[in-house]
Amino acid sequence: MKICIYGAGAIGGYMGAKLSTAGADVGLIARGPHLEAMRSKGLRLIEDGGSETVSVRASEDPSDLGVQDYVIITLKAHSVPAIVDRMQPLLGPQTTVVTAVNGVPWWYFYKLDGDYEDRRLETVDPGNVQWDGIGPERVLGCVVYPAADVPEPGVIHHVEGNRFSLGEPSGEKSQRAEALAKVLSASGLRAPVRPRIRDEIWVKLWGNLSFNPISALTGATLDVLCTDPGTRAVARAMMVEAQQIAETLGVKFPIDVDRRIDGGAAVGAHKTSMLQDLERGRPMEIDALVGAVQEMGGLTDIPTPTIDTVLALIKLRAREAGCYPA
Repeated sequence: MKICIYGAGAIGGYMGAKLSTAGADVGLIARGPHLEAMRSKGLRLIEDGGSETVSVRASEDPSDLGVQDYVIITLKAHSVPAIVDRMQPLLGPQTTVVTAVNGVPWWYFYKLDGDYEDRRLETVDPGNVQWDGIGPERVLGCVVYPAADVPEPGVIHHVEGNRFSLGEPSGEKSQRAEALAKVLSASGLRAPVRPRIRDEIWVKLWGNLSFNPISALTGATLDVLCTDPGTRAVARAMMVEAQQIAETLGVKFPIDVDRRIDGGAAVGAHKTSMLQDLERGRPMEIDALVGAVQEMGGLTDIPTPTIDTVLALIKLRAREAGCYPA
């Protein structure tokens, strides 16, 4: 089984290091100093108080790796449309593409029973670049739970978590999902195959939709924004609007809104990824985490006044910082 991880940053590097240590046939797509460090020194993984360096096959050019059985995309959502043409050498007739990307996935409405089947989402797939260039039939969904960072080129620091939930858009327990789950499990990762992957997507999205933009607008860490009465109320209102949309589309939430917010507070003094991106002047995941939910509200005729307000504010904040297209 040949596996390519496209975007070997914090999460992709963590997965790649675990797979390589377990002897899997894995290749990493990366660039810049991180790529050069992996080529010259190997990929160092720091976790559980220790570290291990593993030799990896890494390249900037997908054609160096050839056709793969699985391509696992671990980029941020806004970066994916631009690499669809570049990733074509990795794709054969039987290649499965695993979307280990935060937010609403571009394939969300593929094989979704009901009135909305095969709808496209312009916010996350402008011009249908991914739908046409990757193909939804290739897709295996994935919800990413680990936290990791890249303290220096060629080094991955694993903070917590090791679960990558997998799921077919159709809900079936396919052979390709089971085969990948087996390889990931053999490398020390948890990879349950879920019959309702969209439910897990929404539970994670619930927090990202609200906590991320509020933290970027206020500078507050999770413990503060989830317990301050004002910001908690804003987050809750956004989540209630999102829940109405999701349930209209058939999603079942295993927990209620307040328990989800309490879970965010329990994480402690953590800066969300959107706040970190703003502070570092990097592009922010606004469309996949917030804009797509607004778009889905329009599709389902569900008003999203709080989401609309926060989205307008965070877009302007990001534009002013050079972290979102003008």
